[in-house]
Formats: sequence, C-alpha cells, structure tokens
Amino acid sequence: MTRSRRTTLSTGAAALTLALGVALAEPAHAGEQPSNTQGSATEQSGGSDGTGIYAAARITYSGSVAKNGGTGNVTSADVNWTPPPCWYAPYLGAKDFKKKMSEDIEGQMNAPGMGGHAGAALGELQRHYEDEYGWTDTPGYKDYNVDKDGEGMFWAAVENPDEPDILKRSSCNDLPFWVENGEAPPPQYEEAITPEILAALAYQHMQLPDTEVSIRPEETTKVNLPTWAWLDKAVFDEVQATAAINAPGFALQATTTAKPVSLKLEPGTDDAETYPASGECTINADGSIGEPYARGKADDTPPCGLKYLRSSGNGTFDLQATITWEIAWTGTGGAGGDLPDGTFGATQEVTVQEIQSVNR
Repeated sequence: MTRSRRTTLSTGAAALTLALGVALAEPAHAGEQPSNTQGSATEQSGGSDGTGIYAAARITYSGSVAKNGGTGNVTSADVNWTPPPCWYAPYLGAKDFKKKMSEDIEGQMNAPGMGGHAGAALGELQRHYEDEYGWTDTPGYKDYNVDKDGEGMFWAAVENPDEPDILKRSSCNDLPFWVENGEAPPPQYEEAITPEILAALAYQHMQLPDTEVSIRPEETTKVNLPTWAWLDKAVFDEVQATAAINAPGFALQATTTAKPVSLKLEPGTDDAETYPASGECTINADGSIGEPYARGKADDTPPCGLKYLRSSGNGTFDLQATITWEIAWTGTGGAGGDLPDGTFGATQEVTVQEIQSVNR
C-alpha cells in the first residue's frame, strides 16, 4: 500500500513528531563532542543507550582543527554562508536497527494515554518497518530488512551541535531509511552526507594559526614615522583540515585547504594612514606579504604599513591585522570546489609617541 508521504506525515502530526523523536533520538546525538584533547584528531560520534548500541555515524576531524571538536576560528567572508545544520548518515545495520526501533515503538505504545491519533501514528510507523507500509517515493520494509543484514544500513539524521538555531538543527526529520552498501542514498534526501558537506564541516572546525605581524619600529613608533609591516612565508603558509566518515560499505572524506592571500591593516584610530591606502597588502610572488624593514629606510614609504598622525598619549592603539584566506576543497571521487574566503585577525598594541625636538 502506498500513500502520499506528505499526507502520511501530516496525519496525527503531534504523535508522529513524537515517533520521529523516538526514531531519531540516537543519531540526533551523533554530533556530540568527545572529551578529546588532541586538536589534530577529533571526532563527532554517536551516543548509546542501555542496549549498548552505538550510532555508526562518525565524523573524524584531523589536521589544523580546533581542539576537543570545537568550532574553529575562521570567519566566513560571505555573511550568508553557514555550515550544514544537520545531515543524514549511516546509523545501524538491519538487525541492530530492528532491536532499537522495535523496542522504542513498543515502549511508546505501552505508555499511558497513548491512543487516538498518537497511537495510530505509531501503528503506521511500526507497519512501515515491519509490513512494507510505504508512500510515494518512500517504500516500506519487511521485518526491518533483517534478511539484508550486512548488505546495507539504515541512515538517520545527525544534528550539528554547533548550530545555534534548534529549528534548523532539527530540520532533518525524515524517518530512517535504508541504503545498500556502495549505493547512493535516494535522491529525495538532499541532506545525505556528501564530500561537499564534509568539506563545509572541515571549514567550520578549521583552526588558522595565530600569526603576529612583524612591524618596525616594534611596539613603540613615532608620529608621522612610517611603520613597516610584513609576514614571512615561513610563518604564513597554507593549512589543511580533513573531515572523514567511515561505516560498513561506506566511506567519504574531504580536505579543506586555506591559502593566505592578503593582509588588511586597521590602525585602531582614524588619525592614521595605511600603505597602500586601502590597507590591503597582497601576497608577494614568494608567498610573503610586505617587505621587512632595513636600516636606512626609515623615511621610505613601505609597500605594506601605516603611519600614525597623532600620539597614543598614555595608552596604546590597537592595531588589527586581519588575514584573508582563500579556501578550496577536494574529496572522495575527485569532487572539489571553492568555499567562501575566510578571515582571521589578531590585535597588537602599538604605542605612538611624539617626536621630541630640542631648541638651541
């Protein structure tokens, strides 16, 4: 028997939402962060219940990533770009899924007051996995596909724990579905995990280096004296972060690479000039930015730098140095593309003094 999927999901909406909550409770936790102190190898993995069943959905991060699986320090230059709030990934094999789901459904059906639309919705959910009850583009299953155990897995939703909007985070609310080993998920599941989604997650967790800009004069400069700024290639190189997922019959990975392309200087006061006037210092052919100060160039105009027009008095000016990183990715099967540029800045305190003169 088949019915419209939309109609089915709207029948007894509150009850079916509860049923979905039961069905997805385990994989919804598959984004929790472990107590892992190694920033170069962190992972998001599934939780477990009293049965000891673990979600197979597991994303491992390696390379230049934040410690403990936290969000990295990259700020997207595109204010409209956001990481995926949720996705679908391998969850459990047929026998384990039957054990988990049938116990959950049975427990809900036996709960006090579970009748009417709520009970009917749970009954449809049970028939969906046991008696081939389905709807348009969503076939039902016979006895949870246990005769195909080992030949595929049920996939289910995974929430991104770093997504603050709970509605977005829980928007992957389709019922768990079967995917044969080596096959792509059905096309209607647009949020099924892909190398591109992994690349976006690697971007979200990427940790760019804290790079302090070299300036001359250091820390203390003079009013109307050009201050040179530069970054050597040795401390200013590309970084990579990788996200991978592995499950029986399924493996994907994506590596996101950030390449530095420019440095923007913001003096911390309007009473200053930057070189060039835009404050954007582009990367040199050798991978460095700007030019180191050399003796005898005190009065020259630096290719990258600034000049303060008044003193900082008894305090300091906060020189903001922001690096723009060009970000691209490659992944399983030759996939790849570009992601929005990322930025990361640091602040340095600069003391600016008046030039003292002596009248004779």
